[in-house]
Amino acid sequence: MRRKRGPNRWNAMTDPLLRAQVIPEAELPDAAAIVARGRALAAREQLGACAFLQDAGVASEADYKRRTMAEGRIMLHAQIGYRDPAKSARAWREIHAAVAAAGGTLDRYGICLDWSMGYPAAARPGRPRGTGLLLRDPADFAALTGQAPVAPHFGDFVLGMPSALENARAALAAGASSIGNLGQYFTFRLPGWDDDVGTSEATLEALAFLAAQPVEIIVHSNLDDGFAALFWDLACSFGAVLIERYIVEELLGGHVAHCYGHSFSQPLTRLAFQRALAVEPGSVPGSMVYGNTVSYDGGGNSNYAALASYLTVDAVAQHLAPTGHAINAVPVTEAERIPDIDEVVDANLFALRLAERAADYRPLIDLSEADRIAGQLVEGGRRFKQNLLAGFAAAGFDTRNPLEMLLAIRRIGARRLETLFGPGKPAPAAPHRRAPLVKATTIAALEKAAEKQLAGLTPAARARIAAAGLTVCLGATDVHEYGKILVTEILRRLQVRVLDAGIHAEPADMVAAAQTEGAQMLAISTYNGIALDYLRQIQSEMAARKLRLPLLIGGKLNQIPKDSNSSLPVDVSADLEAAGAVVCRTPGVMLEALLHLAEERQA
Repeated sequence: MRRKRGPNRWNAMTDPLLRAQVIPEAELPDAAAIVARGRALAAREQLGACAFLQDAGVASEADYKRRTMAEGRIMLHAQIGYRDPAKSARAWREIHAAVAAAGGTLDRYGICLDWSMGYPAAARPGRPRGTGLLLRDPADFAALTGQAPVAPHFGDFVLGMPSALENARAALAAGASSIGNLGQYFTFRLPGWDDDVGTSEATLEALAFLAAQPVEIIVHSNLDDGFAALFWDLACSFGAVLIERYIVEELLGGHVAHCYGHSFSQPLTRLAFQRALAVEPGSVPGSMVYGNTVSYDGGGNSNYAALASYLTVDAVAQHLAPTGHAINAVPVTEAERIPDIDEVVDANLFALRLAERAADYRPLIDLSEADRIAGQLVEGGRRFKQNLLAGFAAAGFDTRNPLEMLLAIRRIGARRLETLFGPGKPAPAAPHRRAPLVKATTIAALEKAAEKQLAGLTPAARARIAAAGLTVCLGATDVHEYGKILVTEILRRLQVRVLDAGIHAEPADMVAAAQTEGAQMLAISTYNGIALDYLRQIQSEMAARKLRLPLLIGGKLNQIPKDSNSSLPVDVSADLEAAGAVVCRTPGVMLEALLHLAEERQA
C-alpha cells in the first residue's frame, strides 16, 4: 500500500501554499492514462437494465428527473439498506408498495452500504464493519434493483473510495444511473488505509468511466459529507459545488449533482441554498435534499415537528424553482437508531401528503431575503472557486490535471482552503481567519449549544477548569463530526487545549498523540455502530503503552451484536461503562469529568 506523505507540518495560518509541501511525491500516476483507462472500459461496460428504467421507459434517471420536473410533481427519496440483504430486498418491495397503495410514487432509494465496502473486495476480510449493507459481487447489486421499479441510488462508499471503480462498475451494471458519493472522497478515511494516492487514482478512473457512458450518469456528491459541512461560510459550501463541477464536468466531461440538507437547520438558509442552485444550475438535475437530522433533538414523535419543518421548506422550494431534488423524509427515530421498514413507510406517507399541500404555501412566502442570501452564496461561491484556481496555479499546481486537483484539495482540507481562499474579509479572531458572508447555520447552532451547556457550570467551576492547564485528545470514528465540533467549542470556551486526532482517528495514532503531547484525557465521538470495538482497540493501545487516562465516549453508542439475527444495532452503553469508559450521553457528563480532573490536578 502506498503511504500518504502529505504536508503534516504545513500550517495554513502562517505558511505559504506551495505544491511541494502538499504533494511531496517525486511523481504521481499519469492522470491522462488513468482517464484513458476509464474511457476504454466505458466502451465495453455500460448501463444495465433494471426494473426502474424498464417501468419508467427512460434511458437514465436524469431523463426521468427532467420529465417529473416538467410534470410539476415532487419526487420522494427514501434511505434503506439493512445489514441483512434479504431484509433490504424486502424493504425495497414493501416501501414502494405502501406508497403506491396510498396513491403516491416512491421515486428513488438511497442504499445505505456498509463503509467497509470502501475497501477493495480482496482487502475486506478481517476489516472492521459498520451497520450497513455489504454487497459481495455484481449479482448482489442486481438482486436489489430488480425488486421494484424505484430508481437505485448507490451513494455512500462507492466513489471516493479505494474500491471506487469496482463498485461503480457493479452499480452501473445493475441499472443505477446515480452513483456517489464524491463528497466522501475529500473527508472520509477508512480505518487502516493510508493510500490516498491510490484512492485518488481509483476515484478518477471511476469518474472517467461514468463520464464516458453513452447516457447521462449522475455523479452524486453529498455536500454535508464533504468539506461543505466543515466550512464556517456557506458561500464556501456553494463554492465547493462549483469546484466539483469544474473537475467532473469541465475536466472530465461528466455530470455531477449535489445533495445537501443534513446540516441546514435554519429554514431561510435552507431555502436560499436551494435557490442558489437554481440560479447556477449544473448539467443535470439535483439528486436529493437530505433530511435535517441535526434538528432531531427530541424523542420519538416530538421529532415530527422538525420533520414537518424541513419537508415543508423543501417541497415549497421545488414548487417555486424546481431543481430536481427529491425530498427525503427521515424517520423520527433516526436520531436514536436505524429505522425499521414500517418507520420508513410512515415517514414517506407523511411526506407524500405534505408535498400535496405544499403548493398552497407559495402565496404566503416573501422571497426577498432568501434571494438576497442566495445572491451572496452564488457571488461568494464563484469568488471562492476563482481564488482557489488562481491560488493553486500560483503555488505550482496543474489545475487542468484532475488527479492533482483531487489530491491537493483532499490534503489541504476544508479549514485551510477557507482560510486561504474564502470570499470573506480576513478576521484573525474567526475560527478560519475569515468573516463569513453567510454563516453556516449548523456551526452557529453548535456555538449556541456549547454556551448553553456551559451555562450549567458555576463561574468558579469554569475558572477552576480553565486554570488547570488541561489537554484533551479528541477524535471521531467517522465523518459525522458535529458532536466533535460541539465538544471542541465547549473545550475552547473553557480554555482547555484540544489535541485534534481528526475524523477516522486510528486508535494507535490517537493514543500515541495523547502520550506524546501529554494529554490528561481521551474523548471519542462515534456514530457508525462500532462503539464497543473501537473502545477495546483504544484500551489495547493504551495498555501496550502503559498509559492510563480517563476515556470519554459519546455519540451513537450502538453496535450490531456478532451473534444477532437482526440487522439492527443495539445500545451498548452499559458494556462501555463496564469496560471502564465514561459514557457521555450529554456534554454535561464530560463537564463533570473535566471538573473532577481539574480538582485532582489542583489538589
